[in-house]
Amino acid sequence: MRPDGEAAHYRALESLYEHAPINRFFDSRLAIEAGGVARIHFTIDERHFHAGGAAHGTSYFKMLDDAAFYACNSLVTDRFLLTTQFNILLTRPLRAGPVTAEGRWISGRRRVLVADARLIDGAGEEAARGTGTFMRSRIPLADLPGYRR
Repeated sequence: MRPDGEAAHYRALESLYEHAPINRFFDSRLAIEAGGVARIHFTIDERHFHAGGAAHGTSYFKMLDDAAFYACNSLVTDRFLLTTQFNILLTRPLRAGPVTAEGRWISGRRRVLVADARLIDGAGEEAARGTGTFMRSRIPLADLPGYRR
């Protein structure tokens, strides 16, 4: 059975995430179960480490930004959003293992949307959190390779 309505949009966003070239560098999977909420399940390994033996900040930013972004874009069915600002608080080092990025829409629906996100390590501890703003672009979602409804 093919999903329709909101579910079709969520599956199309998951496909868009899967087809983004940047995600070839990460063992990750996006799941959108409801509007305004997105989770990315991913694995940190030594390829993501800085010289001190833990995940480099680029991994934190990418996953926090993506989770917050997709939480917001789950509420926007016609246009691709763009990150305009993102603040991060790093609270624990991420070592090798599973991590979940949880994004949640906070406010805005017209031109600018706001969301927060957090990273939870395999032990259930929060490793980072962030808040971002996202604005509607002129890019139609339907025109993007990977967005399949």
